[in-house]
Amino acid sequence: MAFQPKLLMVDPSHFEVSYVINPWMKPGAWHEDPAGHLHQARTASAALHKALVEAGAEVLTMPGARGLPDMVFPANAAVVLDRRAIVARFACDERRGEEALFLKQFRSLQRRGGLDTVVQYPEGIFQEGAGDCIWDDSRQQFWAGYGQRSAKASLQVTEDFFNVPVVPLELVSPRFYHLDTCFLVLSGGEILYYPPAFSAEGRATIEGLAGKENVLEATDEDAAGFCVNAVNFGREIIMARPPRALVERLEARGYRVTGVDLDPFILSGGGAYCMTLRLNRESSAAVERAAAE
Repeated sequence: MAFQPKLLMVDPSHFEVSYVINPWMKPGAWHEDPAGHLHQARTASAALHKALVEAGAEVLTMPGARGLPDMVFPANAAVVLDRRAIVARFACDERRGEEALFLKQFRSLQRRGGLDTVVQYPEGIFQEGAGDCIWDDSRQQFWAGYGQRSAKASLQVTEDFFNVPVVPLELVSPRFYHLDTCFLVLSGGEILYYPPAFSAEGRATIEGLAGKENVLEATDEDAAGFCVNAVNFGREIIMARPPRALVERLEARGYRVTGVDLDPFILSGGGAYCMTLRLNRESSAAVERAAAE
């Protein structure tokens, strides 16, 4: 790692599965034992926090809010690069209350010197943060999902704000409503992705830009277990409990895989990547500018 990754998490005290905005959400299963599931969620969040810290990350935890259970998935809060953040506009009414709280959090980070610029996507242009806009350090570009939650119009806004290329990928399945549920960029340049989530054009774009030798296709089991929704920095990968075959494929590429029991959050359609937001990604251009100053 060039420098220590800094990740945002949200305290899960107000987490529950109380509505359905994606096909994975199971409020019925949650309400069979809400106290037990909340206890499990707290345990799972703590285990993820521990795994991230042991892998070398710094983790900042902000409070959640009653009535906004999906705040535990801050990957959707914003896109952050080069000390600049652009805060999400949520497509679903159930999550729109998160916008003001995350905006307040990023303004606080800005006041404390952690960010230089904080803005929000224009009203009416839905874009759901790093969950639909994934930085690729090897290729110095964003891969951006659209077609389910994020609007295609958001792509140009993102490109203009960060002044880096944004590669569009159409998502065609409601089961894979954010890019991070079906697409993982690894530090060595490989991409682990689930082909059925993408249009034919999207699959061709991924193979064309990444190169077939760098493309790893996730299985149905990998995708259903939210293993593609993983956190990677350096040679470390932290994900929901993976099948042994996936671990072996990634270890063969030189990665160390840590599995965490995230079952309570999978009941809401989220995994390790969803539960974090990287706050200190830097483009090569920004690093070069800083070195020249």
